[in-house]
Amino acid sequence: MKAPLSWLKEYVDIDVSPEELVNKLFSCGFEVEGVEYIGKNIDKIVVCKIVEIEKHPNADKLSVCQVDAGKFGKLQIITAATNIFVGATVPVALDGSTLNNGTKINTGNLRGLPSFGMFCSGEELGITDDWIKGASVNGILILPSDMPLGESVKELLEIEDVMFDINVTANRPDCQSIFGIAREVAAVLDKPVKEPDFTYITSKNVSTKETVKVSVKDGELCPRYISHLVKNVKICESPLWLKRKLFRMGVRSINNIVDITNYVLLELGQPMHAFDLSDIGEKLIIRRANNGEKIITLDEKEFTLSESNLVICDAEKPVCIAGVMGGLNSEIKSTTANVLFESAFFARDNIRKTARSLGQRTDASSRYEKGVDSYTVCLGMKRALNLISTLKYGEIAADEYDISSISDSEKVINTTFDKINGVLGIIVPKDEITDILNRLNFKVQVSGNDISVTVPPYRTDMEDYPDIAEEIIREYGYDKITPTLLKTSAITNGGRNYEQEKAEEFKSLLSGFGFNEIITYSFVSEKDYDLFEIDEEKREFLKIINPIGEDMSVMRTTLFPSVVKTAAYNMNRKNFEGRLYELAKIYLPNDNLPNEITNFAFTLFGEEENFFTAKGVVEGILDSFIFGKTVKYTPCALKRMHPTRSANVYVDGVLVGYFGQVNPVICEKLDVDKPIYAGEFDYDKLKSLFVEKIAYVSVSKFPQVERDLAIIVEENVACDKIVDCIKRAAGDILESVALFDVYRGEQVGESKKSMAFRLIFQSYEKTLNVEEVDAIISVVLGKLKEELNAELR
Repeated sequence: MKAPLSWLKEYVDIDVSPEELVNKLFSCGFEVEGVEYIGKNIDKIVVCKIVEIEKHPNADKLSVCQVDAGKFGKLQIITAATNIFVGATVPVALDGSTLNNGTKINTGNLRGLPSFGMFCSGEELGITDDWIKGASVNGILILPSDMPLGESVKELLEIEDVMFDINVTANRPDCQSIFGIAREVAAVLDKPVKEPDFTYITSKNVSTKETVKVSVKDGELCPRYISHLVKNVKICESPLWLKRKLFRMGVRSINNIVDITNYVLLELGQPMHAFDLSDIGEKLIIRRANNGEKIITLDEKEFTLSESNLVICDAEKPVCIAGVMGGLNSEIKSTTANVLFESAFFARDNIRKTARSLGQRTDASSRYEKGVDSYTVCLGMKRALNLISTLKYGEIAADEYDISSISDSEKVINTTFDKINGVLGIIVPKDEITDILNRLNFKVQVSGNDISVTVPPYRTDMEDYPDIAEEIIREYGYDKITPTLLKTSAITNGGRNYEQEKAEEFKSLLSGFGFNEIITYSFVSEKDYDLFEIDEEKREFLKIINPIGEDMSVMRTTLFPSVVKTAAYNMNRKNFEGRLYELAKIYLPNDNLPNEITNFAFTLFGEEENFFTAKGVVEGILDSFIFGKTVKYTPCALKRMHPTRSANVYVDGVLVGYFGQVNPVICEKLDVDKPIYAGEFDYDKLKSLFVEKIAYVSVSKFPQVERDLAIIVEENVACDKIVDCIKRAAGDILESVALFDVYRGEQVGESKKSMAFRLIFQSYEKTLNVEEVDAIISVVLGKLKEELNAELR
């Protein structure tokens, strides 16, 4: 919200510096995002009168002027301007002066003759015709002839001002205006606030209700509508003071009637509209639009409306999109004789949806979207009529339409001082509480510890005593709150909890494996589930009611597509190798809120990556966090995985995840012609299996015994079955078993394979001899033959 200091001073006696006012506004909950010192740069630009003009002897397009600069004497100014004349009163930038944009002006020579300054245009002073007539011309600004010579142009034209850019929070729509900010300034400075003049003189011979019939068909979308007629209107330019206020706020002056509606919007925050009565006839109807109805707005854009849009209509057609913009077919023109003013309270959600659906956001719609109260609707109409009456622009009707479907009763909050102080956590004296509320225009009645507070009608944000407490503390001072702990709280040293520490350790391990962490959106496309052929149980996802787009329309139930698509994205942009992971939430549907489960997904791609490097990552994680437990790998049947190069991972019989090569068909659809390896694990399940305490076992002082064992088995026998069989047969004396070679060929026969394992035997009690190891090997071979029909090669 922009607020010029000069305008605020019309309502409040501000006797502090702009910097101090900024601090005070901040202390009471209004952040000043910026302060602009308008005209501050302008220096040594004075009023002069041209007394003589001659052609420059060395330049056809230059003129040599002699000017009377008052107390600065006679000066010679050389210019190329063509709109000057003898006797003209003009602004002159003297030697050492500064223009509005910061440009310095010094004495110089132009084609051999000295020029002791420069004539100024309105642009160089930072003003236009809306500030003073002639400031927008392409030439020198011609000032009124009665202005005193040698005096500062900045002071005479009152250019200097301070503009505050105030951030108004969503709960304070009453401060979307100059007067709304002035009320807050008055409260924080403990000064009285001067209200605008709302009085006006009516004409007994003019009647709104006898001239036009106004009806509201949808009281829900239009809870209050006021309409007032002004006849025999004089259409002309607005007075200079009004034009300057609009100019300062960045609003262009159009004509006196339109300017008044814009002025009320800025001063009170109440959007208004003025209809040319000759264009709307004898009926004005507030209703929902019919599907397909069209209207051309004041900016000459055509819109097709629907029944969700509220419109103001004559007997046949829309003449205004309610709360957004008026129609071109009822605008105020130079020929307008009778004007029907509108001041209304529209439902803000409807205005927001209308403005958004039509792509037509205006100053009026932005005010309605944040909230306009019923009380200000009346004030806005009164202020507009006051300006009409004061400036004698027309005859004001003695009556008006005020159609309302809401109660105008005052809101009263009954509470106690103890409750208010209980919210604040400190004791604010009763007299201080009463004084603050009075300064904020609340009516207060006190009876012992009880307090009855009547809320100002424009404060629609006030609900109960916590809101009263908030008003008290922002004026009393947040710095006076003594920090205290909640009843059930305790002082801690901070830091991460156990789960956070484990997550950091987990991530640190992955970084050591060469991985980079990625963060992808929790919103995904339904198409991803088709692309990756994800099972039906994972398709019971939560759909976003108002998604950004089709590609972000559902909450993900798996991380797998996100990490694989990220890998494909990199590979398609010539980044052919990488290791990426994501530790994030997935969202599974529940009755009310979704079940949020933490998953871990990773991907590897590049010439050096294969199934076994992916398995090495998994084994590295399990060895670091879940050592000492039984880990089992089984073939993975998920369609998104390669049928023979993927595996499920079980820990102590619990399925925790899967990994392997991504199905080449999916990679082809992602325009990737090289393999991608990926996996996804239920991190919450993994976390529950983390070993909290590490048990150290002493190293055996007796030597190990290694034996290599090559066996021939059927092609369909899985490695994990062989390893399991060897471990059961060998017993506790077997330290480890590892596959180190697989061979297929004529020497082992068709549909068979040779698998070589290295067995390491270790005793903690004695040195093993050959006979003992041979006996164990014999048992192992017998077990392999019995269970898997394995033959020693």
